Amino acid sequence: MARDPICGMEVDEKTALKLSFQGQDYYFCSEHCRQKFIAQNKIENTCLECAPAKGSPFWKNKIAILAVIFCLIFVLGDIFSFLSPLTNSLAMYIRTVAVPVLIGLLLGGVIDWLIPAEYISKLLAQKKKRTIIFSVMAGFLMSACSHGILALAIQLYKKGASPPAVVAFLLASPWANLPLTIIMFGFFGLKALLIVFGAVVIAMISGFIFMFLESRSWIEHNPNTREISEDYSIIGDARSRIKNIKLNLASIVRGVKAVWSGSLSLANMVLWWIMLGMLLASIAAAYIPPHFMHQYMGPTLIGLAVTLFLATIIEICSEGSAPLAFEIYRQTGALGNSFTFLMAGVVTDYTEIGLLWTNVGWRTAVWLPVITVPQVLILSIILNYLF
Repeated sequence: MARDPICGMEVDEKTALKLSFQGQDYYFCSEHCRQKFIAQNKIENTCLECAPAKGSPFWKNKIAILAVIFCLIFVLGDIFSFLSPLTNSLAMYIRTVAVPVLIGLLLGGVIDWLIPAEYISKLLAQKKKRTIIFSVMAGFLMSACSHGILALAIQLYKKGASPPAVVAFLLASPWANLPLTIIMFGFFGLKALLIVFGAVVIAMISGFIFMFLESRSWIEHNPNTREISEDYSIIGDARSRIKNIKLNLASIVRGVKAVWSGSLSLANMVLWWIMLGMLLASIAAAYIPPHFMHQYMGPTLIGLAVTLFLATIIEICSEGSAPLAFEIYRQTGALGNSFTFLMAGVVTDYTEIGLLWTNVGWRTAVWLPVITVPQVLILSIILNYLF
């Protein structure tokens, strides 16, 4: 298996796009990445016909396979009654997740087109404490839900953000983001401050721990990170770029094409994981009795363990999980369990871990739950004891 020099994805050399440059063969997951490599290295007179785009056959395309499974569920749901709950839950999840995911992909395409990699490397790849602070602040200001934020996080990684910064961004985004904070106050009142503050604290602590692991080379380094001089000014560079902008129809068309190409490339990387997460969550929602969650999720260690397990398989979207977390609190009075349900659904989410595994590296993916789950459980126990 080769690694795409642009996005870092592992690709099959037999089906990947190929480009020979300076006596070396490079392989790419998409034409978008190959063209970006050509632009970055200022390659001219490239014979792309010498390495035609083979592409993966239909039966090897994971997105296509899951799309077929989704269609079969909807078709067979009208025939077999036992599939009706699965059909309904899957439709509900698609309605809930579709818009945030599309927004995430669109914003990812905008980042790919508009924000130079040097900016990301300057803010989110330095081996300094402020890198984690910037990452958490960026996550707090994002308005996408947990699945929409995955696309943004991977795009930031492609632009050069370090693994610790990506992890801190992911942890802060779903439950500490500004729009959801307002929603949480509607459910929990002032106690929502404890949940939001807890999410920020865990994101910060985890980011610093990952920085330590990176310094010891116990997790992967981002090959997309660029070396930036200390005197490099983002503001000065941005002013220079703005002065050179020529707003006309041709530039607008180029911009739209660039955003579309970036979003499409990002979708090829993350969409199948999101679809898999939706399918598994739909199965859990369809066939796990609702009363079970309330009966066995009390303010005890067993209740926390059950909550942790269910959050792992049910978590789909921040806005969708917030009402369910409040219902757990209303039924059991266990604020810590609600916090576990909200946070553990992120730190143990198979979609998130899978994306980190395939795009960042297996060590980063394995360390994520190892570092974060104990923090979530300890803070949840404290919340249950105090409230």
